[in-house]
Amino acid sequence: MKCDLTIIGAGPGGCMAAKTAAEAGLDVVLLEKRQEIGEPVRCAEGVSIRSELKELIEVKPGWISRDIKGMRLYSPDGNSAFTEGNSGDGECGCILERKTFDRGLAEEAARCGASILVKTRATGLVRDNGQFSVSAICQGEPLKIESHLVIGADGVESKVARWTGMDRGLQPEDIMVCSQFLVLDESIDQDFCQFFFGKKIAPGGYIWIFPKGDGLANVGIGLQGSLSGPGMPVRLLENFMEKRMPGATVLQMVAGGIPTSGPMKTIASDGIMLVGDSAHQSDPLTGGGIINAMRAGAMAGEVAIKAQSSKDFSKSCLREYEDRWMSSAGKHLERCYHAKKLFLNLEDDDLNCLIGSLAGHNISCMRTLDLLRFLARKNPRMLWKLKGLVF
Repeated sequence: MKCDLTIIGAGPGGCMAAKTAAEAGLDVVLLEKRQEIGEPVRCAEGVSIRSELKELIEVKPGWISRDIKGMRLYSPDGNSAFTEGNSGDGECGCILERKTFDRGLAEEAARCGASILVKTRATGLVRDNGQFSVSAICQGEPLKIESHLVIGADGVESKVARWTGMDRGLQPEDIMVCSQFLVLDESIDQDFCQFFFGKKIAPGGYIWIFPKGDGLANVGIGLQGSLSGPGMPVRLLENFMEKRMPGATVLQMVAGGIPTSGPMKTIASDGIMLVGDSAHQSDPLTGGGIINAMRAGAMAGEVAIKAQSSKDFSKSCLREYEDRWMSSAGKHLERCYHAKKLFLNLEDDDLNCLIGSLAGHNISCMRTLDLLRFLARKNPRMLWKLKGLVF
């Protein structure tokens, strides 16, 4: 096969890149290694501010499983800070139905003209005379795809990033190890997301409860990789559920890793751009990455359009994507990464004070940087190192 742009990975970032480029007339081939887009769901499915999603795509009703009114943060001593906003104004969060959402994004890309190949695993990447040849196994048969441009959107264990030498791997302290259960428990508050902190229940991370409606919720845990051990996320999550949700029924279990290293220094090279977890674009503090991946995918698609128009696929041309990303979100993620390292050194008593300082204040509509500024103002002695990052 020959095309203008090959995209490896049909998650939100890859699909947005495919839609953007195909809509402008590029011949796009999108590869997905699994036989079904959106499965398995390896994500908590939360979007913190719904309006940010609407800025990127027209949201279909079936893509949202639950709108959220606010959140509750629980400190290690069991006290909570409660926040509430108006979910109808788009500034509060929502819980996606990721299987339907991812498939919907792929449908949008296909309607714009992108060719999608499922059950197609990329196995190699070679560049010769300015053109890439992607080797793949498509439904058991060998396939070769030739194009001048390749976008790697193939997740935290990105082969594209490794093949091109842009990713040297993640250290344990720069990855969040996660496990999550889909549970049925009629007692779950379906209007609020809940977050639980403390070194005993989630060292270097937190536990979340994200309601999905009809008594369902995603209950998950994310741990600092350097503080985790074999089976530890599942064991701690089961302990939590025994104490907090003894009547819950587990319907599904998923596990995975999230890069929390801050942005990679290089996400564009000759003929190559990286998007989403492949480019370590998730938030180092929260692990959230859906909106970032979609924004990056749209940017990469726009730069691909320019490159195809000028027939310039060099690193200097594609550097526009890297520069746009760093100026719009990369610097923010760098701040969050340094803030993460600061928070990892806090003791449970410190976390009790921090969460206690949020009581009575509506932070449900705050973006990460706004929340950090708020905490720094409320706790100047404890977070004096944070001031230089957020102000």
